[in-house]
Amino acid sequence: MNYKKFGKILSLKFYMFNYREYLEVIRKDQIFNATFRNGSTVLKKKERKAIEYKTVKLYRKYQVNIGNIWGYFYRWRLERKAVKTGIEFLGNANIGEGLIIGHWGRIIINGNAKFGNEIMITHNVTIGRDIRGKRKGAPTFGNRVCIRANSTIVGNITIGDDVLIAPNTFVNFDVPSHSVVIGNPATIHAKTNATEGHLGVLDYEK
Repeated sequence: MNYKKFGKILSLKFYMFNYREYLEVIRKDQIFNATFRNGSTVLKKKERKAIEYKTVKLYRKYQVNIGNIWGYFYRWRLERKAVKTGIEFLGNANIGEGLIIGHWGRIIINGNAKFGNEIMITHNVTIGRDIRGKRKGAPTFGNRVCIRANSTIVGNITIGDDVLIAPNTFVNFDVPSHSVVIGNPATIHAKTNATEGHLGVLDYEK
């Protein structure tokens, strides 16, 4: 018998929803989404009811409850939701503060991909792993990265801060900070404030 696992199940903490952590992280998501969608710090009623934001909320409930019964429940909910929305997190709990799902549709995020803060992912995006060679593994993203429609990012690569990945782009190489990546085969174009206007603003002081 695994006494450590058995003791965990008997613990009161195993059954407690982490409300404080959830409220803090979803407050930042709300600001990040609102500043992108309507230019304020408050989401409109229609925006709060949208599938995209509801999926963000469901993901955060899963993320902050990893290791307790609610984490298992919300992972199951995410998997069920994916049948309708096409948005598959595959157990990934590595997305930092500030997440925008631009439009719902087929989105696949490898469970081992790592993300910084202030990330936007939109429809028909695949973030996957390479299974062999020097790029074996999954991507790591910095802060303020915008991934536009129909793009694929794959392999053990590093995407820097302030990077815009344009629609229909295939990326399997490292990308430096302050860059726009375009095309297939992709090319890198250096640009200061590459994501300006493409993301919301996450005010850490609020």
